[in-house]
Amino acid sequence: MRLKNTMEPKADGTIIDNVLVRGKIKAIAAKDNITAIKIKSSRMLLATGFLRKIFEIFESYQTPIDMIATSEVGVSMSIDNATHLNKIVDELKKYGTVTVDSDMCIICVVGDLDWSNLGFETWATTAMKDIPVRMISYGGSNYNISFLIKESDKKRALQSLSDTLFNKK
Repeated sequence: MRLKNTMEPKADGTIIDNVLVRGKIKAIAAKDNITAIKIKSSRMLLATGFLRKIFEIFESYQTPIDMIATSEVGVSMSIDNATHLNKIVDELKKYGTVTVDSDMCIICVVGDLDWSNLGFETWATTAMKDIPVRMISYGGSNYNISFLIKESDKKRALQSLSDTLFNKK
């Protein structure tokens, strides 16, 4: 697959394939129309089966989860299908306080991000230093870092990541 740069449509773009190029960031991609959901509960999170119960709610509405982050008192996740959002939120409220953020975007940095490949995660997070980040996913695979941000910050985030990772500004 060839990814083109929407800011420079005449540029060659990047070929995405299943061949890993060691020590290289291959692409930056964005996914719009994301909804972030946070469930905060000091009493349930450490209880056995809490995450299973949360996942079962999403499964019952056939709503896949894109990103997830947990802490001692809460769990945050993102979805790209808000068709059953109100019903999901109503069920999640049984387990804690629910916060929903709409008009979000996932920015993915794709390439050789193996944990032993020092520096790339620092460059990516440094590039995002002026962008409010709602959630970061890193470590689920060796091939991407994902940032959940507001859609209104997408262009600025993509430009900053491109400048930092490809143009070394």
